[in-house]
Amino acid sequence: MNSIIETRDLSISFGGHTVVDSVSLSVPTNHFKSIIGPNGAGKTTFFNLLSGQLLPTKGEIFLKGENITNLSPVKRTRKGIGRSFQITNVFPNLTVLENVRLAVQSQAGIRYQMMIHFRKYKELELEAEEWLRTVLLESKKDTLAKNLAHGEKRKLEIAMLLALNTEVLLLDEPTAGMSLEDVPAILEVIKRIKEKGDRTILLIEHKMDMILDLSDSVMVLYNGALLADGTPEEIMKNEIVQSAYLGGHFDGTSSSASD
Repeated sequence: MNSIIETRDLSISFGGHTVVDSVSLSVPTNHFKSIIGPNGAGKTTFFNLLSGQLLPTKGEIFLKGENITNLSPVKRTRKGIGRSFQITNVFPNLTVLENVRLAVQSQAGIRYQMMIHFRKYKELELEAEEWLRTVLLESKKDTLAKNLAHGEKRKLEIAMLLALNTEVLLLDEPTAGMSLEDVPAILEVIKRIKEKGDRTILLIEHKMDMILDLSDSVMVLYNGALLADGTPEEIMKNEIVQSAYLGGHFDGTSSSASD
């Protein structure tokens, strides 16, 4: 199976401290890979390297065989990498529909023009509404984004990434900060995206038990290095992973942290 995203000896250091240490990874097209590891393992920093927020100290990143190591985040998005953050990133004073329509408009290369025919914008809105249905937000389309619940804002952010036609979704702890009641809804959205079979998903999540059924494979980072990579079953049975992750207490319920 062809890989869509690949890293080779990817590393980054800050002040002599190596945060991501020679991580080599190959992710097949339309694959769902979860990334886990103890607090401070380098997970979010690894995502920052993939999305271009940080440039590596050494190593390379490839997207569909093209070296994108030195491309800006904007250029990576245009080439198909979409990134969500632990803190939601939406336009608070626009409606839910307007947020997604702007993403559709951006993907279509259409800037706002006063004289453009209203039917053209209607087409954009219809596409935006389709993305809102995908993330179970169609009933909130006229709500201002700032008035959404936290879990709903996460759904909106995912809809915006989908509207950009990103082929690779980098989801950084999509359930962070959510109440337990909101978690099933966001997991249902992610499940729906996976079942469509046309996106590659890399997901950081501390609560391993929640994403076991969704994951095709799981990689474990420990002190910035790739400790293990395999099926969920292989990872759960891996004694080295159990020893490193919470000192042998590997139940997927570690507390949340920024990395």
